[in-house]
Amino acid sequence: MASEDLHSISTDWLKSLEVASSTGDTVSFVNHFLSDGWFRDLLCFSWNHRTLSGLEKIREFLSQVVDGKSRLEYSSLRDFKIDDHTINAPSPFKLPGSQGIEGVQGAFTFSITNPAALGRGFFRLMQDADKKWKALTLFTNMQDLVGHMESPPNQHGLYEDREITWEEDVDAKCRAIEADPTVLIVGGGQSGLMCAARLRMLGIRTLIIEKDARVGDCWRQRYPNLTLHTPASQSSILYSPYPINFPKYIPKGKLADFLESYAVNQELCIWLSSTITSTPVYESLSARWTVEVQHGDQKVTINPKHLVLATGSGSPHIPTWSGMDEFQGALYHSDFHKDAEQFRGKRVIVVGAGNASGDICQDFVAHGAAEVTLVQRSATCVVSSTAMEKTRFRSLYPNGTPMEELDFRSNSMPIAFLLQLTKSGGIRHMKMLDQELHDGLRQAGFNLTWEVSPGSGEVGIDGFLFSRLGSGTMLDIGCGKLIIEGRVKVKQGQDISHFDKDGITFKDGFKLSADVIVLATGNEPIMKTARGLLGKEITDQLLPPEVWGLDSEGELNQAYRPSGHPGLWFAVGPFGAARFFSKHLGLQILARELGIA
Repeated sequence: MASEDLHSISTDWLKSLEVASSTGDTVSFVNHFLSDGWFRDLLCFSWNHRTLSGLEKIREFLSQVVDGKSRLEYSSLRDFKIDDHTINAPSPFKLPGSQGIEGVQGAFTFSITNPAALGRGFFRLMQDADKKWKALTLFTNMQDLVGHMESPPNQHGLYEDREITWEEDVDAKCRAIEADPTVLIVGGGQSGLMCAARLRMLGIRTLIIEKDARVGDCWRQRYPNLTLHTPASQSSILYSPYPINFPKYIPKGKLADFLESYAVNQELCIWLSSTITSTPVYESLSARWTVEVQHGDQKVTINPKHLVLATGSGSPHIPTWSGMDEFQGALYHSDFHKDAEQFRGKRVIVVGAGNASGDICQDFVAHGAAEVTLVQRSATCVVSSTAMEKTRFRSLYPNGTPMEELDFRSNSMPIAFLLQLTKSGGIRHMKMLDQELHDGLRQAGFNLTWEVSPGSGEVGIDGFLFSRLGSGTMLDIGCGKLIIEGRVKVKQGQDISHFDKDGITFKDGFKLSADVIVLATGNEPIMKTARGLLGKEITDQLLPPEVWGLDSEGELNQAYRPSGHPGLWFAVGPFGAARFFSKHLGLQILARELGIA
């Protein structure tokens, strides 16, 4: 299709949609969708993240009354303009799956009347049975509140009176934040850092407290051979892409050092070696928290309006089996794996079959363990880094393309619709690319799955990421080859009976003897970590069932959106989540501070 045709189709549809939007004509607006169309809205029509599928649900949402008007009339989106100047200008698209979905896609900009804001949208159009172009998906996304755009505190970097230096200015700003922070972020990993950087650009006073002694220790202190399992291009940090000469898969120490420099370069106010010492209390009348923090040798009480938990994926999950205290060798969780060299020539059991298990098995083999056995307790979704490169990384995040444009287009796709496409055949190509790997793993006794739960449909690694933060997956970077070659043995272990002084015995009587047992058994749910920090009274008010995972509409539970408790937010997930959704968190907090939410 010629570019003129693409532009004409997009412009005609968008002009008609604007008329419906600006006049509050819900019936006409909804008629711009296919009967099975999808609508994803982030903050434009409500202060929340919503996904609606089908005409009736879209109509019902837009018809709901706000201040005496329908949502559509109240928000009054207008000034629609095709975005011709980015990679998201009108173009043809074809979606994976068995349905052969193809059409015209593109981005556009618009203004929002209530609140006064600027937005950006993305459409995917197909022809219906009558050859009329209608929306398969429509995404509307708040970009900025008018008059409150992102801006660094000192854009010019010049101090004309010469009475203050940059260092003195940064120090003075941090002292002001410490005296009265609007936001307290608990956790100084990549999510906490990116949220703080975003909030700083929105002019919101933000203090981070981090339990470790250095920024980046959450990576620096993990097992030695850890690298990112996604390329640097996809794992980039907000406002600060990695240097072009960084390795494609960044080692954990290099990443840790980069995060440390990021905190300095973004002028973030951080208290290191600091922890919350008692259960925070929220006062409804003042709309502030009372939080006691052990900061060095001082106990300090602070009263932020907003508390953001960016505490990572939870504390180690350590199952209990009888006899564990009788085992005479080394027994520890994978989070505490530090030195495989000390176990050279020893027999090793690794319980678990996910990413950490794969990395640690490789580490033991590389350091000359006499025998390494992986105990698999449930089937694993395995995808090679090569297959991910061909089907995800290279196509969705090509080098040299502005990350904000790629994030915008990627997040324009309703998650539930993406998983529906995967179930209908979108995973077939990825499985084909890994057929040799999968055949070899099966022959070695390793069980595979692409379903999050039996019978739920094959959603692959995307489904595991959105539903379980990636738990139950192995993004293979070499362990698969070791399993196929027999250098890492596999024992199915759903039926572990007990431990004794020599190792593990299974219910069928089979025994594995070992000098070392590593429990690569994942982490506790985020809600459990939150309950330990905030107490039962507060966490009982949170929206069920868990932080992360998908709600009934297909949006992420409580992540970067209202949690169910005023002034409490969660910042969780992979790099891309914080990079993109930190803006939505910032806009919601800013709107509350301005009294317009």
